Amino acid sequence: MANSSFYFNFTMFLNIGHYRYPAFVLCLLLYSFIVAANLVIICIILQENTLHEPMYIFIALLSFNSLYGSAGFFPRFLVDLLSDTHLISRPACLTQIYVIYTYASCEVTILSIMAYDRYVAVCHPLHYHRKMTSKTVCLLGLFAWVCPACNLTVSITTVARLPLCGDSIQKVYCASWNIVKLSCVPAAVNSLVAMLGAIIMSMLPLGFILYTYVRIVIACWKNSSEVKGKVLQSCLPHVTSFVIYFITSFSDTALSRQNLEDINPYVAVILSLEFVVIPPVLNPLVYGLKLPEIRRHIYRILYLKLQTKKVSSRKLPESALCE
Repeated sequence: MANSSFYFNFTMFLNIGHYRYPAFVLCLLLYSFIVAANLVIICIILQENTLHEPMYIFIALLSFNSLYGSAGFFPRFLVDLLSDTHLISRPACLTQIYVIYTYASCEVTILSIMAYDRYVAVCHPLHYHRKMTSKTVCLLGLFAWVCPACNLTVSITTVARLPLCGDSIQKVYCASWNIVKLSCVPAAVNSLVAMLGAIIMSMLPLGFILYTYVRIVIACWKNSSEVKGKVLQSCLPHVTSFVIYFITSFSDTALSRQNLEDINPYVAVILSLEFVVIPPVLNPLVYGLKLPEIRRHIYRILYLKLQTKKVSSRKLPESALCE
C-alpha cells in the first residue's frame, strides 16, 4: 500500500549528545571556509583583466558551482545537527535532490569542458584563440548549466511520481536512489533504470576526459622538458579536481548500493558527506595554490591588506596625541 506521508525521516543522524555543538561549530567553520575561499577565487578572476581567459573563466564557474552545491546541503545539515528530529517535507527533499544532483552534474560537465580547453591549448596552440572565442566560452558555460538542469528536471519529475511504501531515508541528506528504494514499484526495474542512467552520465565525461589527456600526453611526448613542465603546471590542478570528484562520487554511489546496517555508522556518515564536502573545500585550494597567476594575485591582496594594517597602526598614536 502506498505511503501518503508528507515527510521523510533521515535515519543516519547519530545521537552524539553534547558533541553535536562542537560538530555544529566545526561544520559551520567548514561551510564558511568553502564560501570565503570560492568567493575569493571568483572575485580575483572577475577583477583581474589578465585572468579573463577561458581557463580561468571555467575555474570561476567551478567555484560558483561549489557555492551552489554547498548551499543546497550545509544550511539544512547544520539545522539537523542541533535538532532532535530530522524530518524533511517532500517538496524540500526533492528541491535538495535537484540542487545537489545538478551540482554534481555541472561539476563533471565543467571538468569536461576544462579538459577540452586544455586539449585545444596543448594540441592546437596556433588555433587556440580562433577556437576558444568569447562566444564559444559563453556557449560552453551555458551548456554546462542547461544540459544538467534539463536532465535533472526529467529525473526528479519521474522520482516525484513514484508511489512510496516508506518514509525513512538512510542518509543525512536527500538522494534520489534512497527515494527510489522506498518505491512500491519493483526494485529491480528502478535499479536497472538508475544504473543505466548513472553509467551514461559518468562514463561519457570520463571517456572524453581520458581521451583528451591521452592526446595531450602524445602531443607532449617529443617536446622539451620545459614545455612538459608548463603543460603539467596548467593541467595538474584540473587532473587533481577530476580525481577528487571521481573518487568521492564513486564512494557515494557505492555506499548507496550497500546494506548500511553492515557498515560502521560513523564510517557510513563520513562516506556520505565527502561527496558534498571535499570537492568544494579542495578545489579553491588546488587552483589557488597550484596556478601561479591566481596565487600571485592572492598573495598581492594579502600583502596590501597587511601593509594597510601596518600604516593604520602607525597613524593611530599620532591621532591619539592630537586628541
